[in-house]
Amino acid sequence: MIRNVLVIGLGLIGGSIALSCQKAPHTKVYGYDINEETRKLASSLEIVHEVVDDVIQAAKLADIIIFGTPVSATLNWMEQLKSWQLKSGVIVTDTGSTKGLIMKKAEELQQSGISFIGGHPMAGSHKSGISAAKPYLLENAYYMLTPLKNESADKIESLEQLLKFTFAKIIKVDSFEHDHMTAVVSHFPHIVAASLVRQFDFENQKYPMTSLLAAGGFRDITRIASSNPIMWRDIVLQNRDELIDQLDSWVIEMNNVKDLILKNDDELIEQYFAGAKQVRDNLPVSTGAFYSTYDLYVDIPDYPGVISEVTGYLAEENISITNIRVVEAREDVFGILVISFQNAVDRDLAEKCIKQRTQFEMYVS
Repeated sequence: MIRNVLVIGLGLIGGSIALSCQKAPHTKVYGYDINEETRKLASSLEIVHEVVDDVIQAAKLADIIIFGTPVSATLNWMEQLKSWQLKSGVIVTDTGSTKGLIMKKAEELQQSGISFIGGHPMAGSHKSGISAAKPYLLENAYYMLTPLKNESADKIESLEQLLKFTFAKIIKVDSFEHDHMTAVVSHFPHIVAASLVRQFDFENQKYPMTSLLAAGGFRDITRIASSNPIMWRDIVLQNRDELIDQLDSWVIEMNNVKDLILKNDDELIEQYFAGAKQVRDNLPVSTGAFYSTYDLYVDIPDYPGVISEVTGYLAEENISITNIRVVEAREDVFGILVISFQNAVDRDLAEKCIKQRTQFEMYVS
C-alpha cells in the first residue's frame, strides 16, 4: 500500500524533508509551492516525485501533509484545511520555529477530526530556497514534535516512522516548553546579536576604523544578525511573551555585571568569566537551531598562492567547503584563514588532510 505525502512549501526545509521522504519505502511524495517558479525548480531538481498545481485536489490523496511554510502562512493554511476534503485519519504537521499559535490552531483542527502534530526541525543553512535543499540537511539535528496531550500514540508513531528517514533526532516536547527553550537558545540570542551590531554601527560612525577591527569574537557573536529580517520579525511577534521574559532577565544580568565592574574587584570579575567559561565549555556538541557553522582556523604563512594551496588539498580529497575568509584583525582568533564546512565530519577530514600535507597550526571552532 502506497503512503501519499504532500509537502506544501518547497523552500530549504520543506524541500529537504521532501527529499528525505523519498527514501521511505512505499511512499510517494507530492509537492506544492505557491510560487510557480519554485514548482518548476522542484520538478527539474526532482525534489518530489510529483509537483502539483492544485493543492486541494492533492490533499484529498494525502495520508500525511507537511507544511514547510513560515508560521504566519501555515496558520492561514490550517484555517483553509477545515473546508478541504481530506482522508479519514490524515496526519498534518508543520516545520515552524514557534509552536504556541500553531498548536492553538491545531486544537481547532482536532475538533474537526484532523490530527495535527506540531514539528520543528532545528537545522538550516547559510543558503535558502529550494536549490539549497539536501536530503541530509536534517541528519543528526534535533527534530522536535509537539503533539497535543490527547493525540493518538499511533498517529505520532506513524509520523515518526516517516520522519526517521531524515535521520534527525526526533524528540517530543510540550509546545510551551518548546517556545521557552528556543527563546533561550535561539530567538533571544538573535536579538542580542542584532543589538550589538546596531551599537557597533553607532560607534563606527564616530570612529570609522572600528569596522576594520571587527573580527574574531565580534564577528562570531554577531554572525546570526545576518539572518532573514522578515523571518525574525515574525518569530519575535509569535514568541513575544517568552522574549520579553528573557529581556527582563538580561537587563538584570547586565546590571549585575555593571555593579561587578563598579566594585573594581579583580577576583570577582575573574570568577564571573571563569563561571561563564565553564558553562560554555560543558555545552554538548550538537546541531542546534537554524544554521550552525563548522569552522577550521588555519594559521597560514603569508606568501603568494598559500590559500589556493590549502583549498587545492581539500579539492584533491573531494572535501566541500561552504565559506572561506581571511581574518585581518586577530586579537582573539587562532589562525588567519577561516574555512567553514557543512558538517563536523567534513571539517575533521579537512583538518586531517591539511595536517598530513603542511605544518600549519589549526584550531577548531
